[in-house]
Amino acid sequence: MKIIKNDKVKILIGKNKGKEGVVERVYPKDNTVLILGMNLFKKHVRKSEKMPQGGIVEVPRPLPVSNIGLICPSCKKVVRVGYKIDAGVKKRSCKKCQAVI
Repeated sequence: MKIIKNDKVKILIGKNKGKEGVVERVYPKDNTVLILGMNLFKKHVRKSEKMPQGGIVEVPRPLPVSNIGLICPSCKKVVRVGYKIDAGVKKRSCKKCQAVI
């Protein structure tokens, strides 16, 4: 996947459109990512030892990779990701400023 953990991303589509966040977890099989504090949904939780009161809890859900854009650390813009091979090592690069991400 072109987006990995700890990348800064911007949400392009959905109820959180325009917000920025950090990728917390990547699910390559489903082609989705979990962004810290974004795409929160309310879930009803039954009483248990972990939650003695129960109630309504906000839970983050993963977003499809197609709905987010990577923010380049050098040019600070939403960019597409390309690849460069330097001395036999494959590295991600920004399509706008050609910097290695």
